[in-house]
Amino acid sequence: MDITSIGIVGAGQMGNGIAHVCALAGYDVTLTDVNADALEEAVKIIGTNLDRQVSREKIAQNDRDAAMQRIRTTSTLIELGPSDLIIEAATEREDVKHAIFAELLPALKPETILTSNTSSISITRLASRTDRPEKFMGFHFMNPVPVMQLVELIRGIATDEPTYDACRSVVDRLEKTAATAEDFPAFIVNRILMPMINEAVYTLYEGVGTVTSIDTSLKLGANHPMGPLELADFIGLDTCLAIMNVLHDGLADTKYRPCPLLTKYVEAGWLGRKTQRGFYDYRGEGDPVPTR
Repeated sequence: MDITSIGIVGAGQMGNGIAHVCALAGYDVTLTDVNADALEEAVKIIGTNLDRQVSREKIAQNDRDAAMQRIRTTSTLIELGPSDLIIEAATEREDVKHAIFAELLPALKPETILTSNTSSISITRLASRTDRPEKFMGFHFMNPVPVMQLVELIRGIATDEPTYDACRSVVDRLEKTAATAEDFPAFIVNRILMPMINEAVYTLYEGVGTVTSIDTSLKLGANHPMGPLELADFIGLDTCLAIMNVLHDGLADTKYRPCPLLTKYVEAGWLGRKTQRGFYDYRGEGDPVPTR
């Protein structure tokens, strides 16, 4: 299938990043979100990030302008109907994704490929709630999308070869690298990454180290560019908790039990950078301050 147009559901951090790289690669992009303000903010962020690429001579000004012209926004989900490929990038809640698919499916062309950017939820289970399980797969971008080179491609049990090949071709056109993962909870990256973050939270919870000492230890002792607690704030603590719950429920192993402190932060609404408070407090004018 020759994919020329891409519909993206969700204008948050992942959705606007996916729209950015797809438009820059020459695809016609329709970006949708239930929140009109989120759509307006997404377009501003995409423009700013493209301007940054121009200033660093990564792209030309005319490429930036052309990419912006390829992006249209809508608050009406069914307007994604004519798209050749749909990438759902809504919140990491399965019930929300089911509701999106239920509303979207009647508007889609029979040949349209439907994908989810889920970082942990079963692709087979999501596909089973649609009318096209053979044309459904996981299309998991890394954050921040314009910078990170990896895309995980996850086939459900019913995903056919032409669907996989078409999605693989999109990844190639985006000049990113595809890694094929089997449909197990959290796939590859988050199966490894999230338990590390969760263990860092346990290390804080048990008083082994402070936020600063834990992040400094991993940055200087393991050469990580970002400490695990700083990374958790960047990802979103609600997302980290959701993935740990998927791992714990899906694999039935106590080693994946979410740390109670992670749960407490999420219950407090301290979700990281997006709420200005998580393991660090970002509300001041200077550097973020550890909250513990």
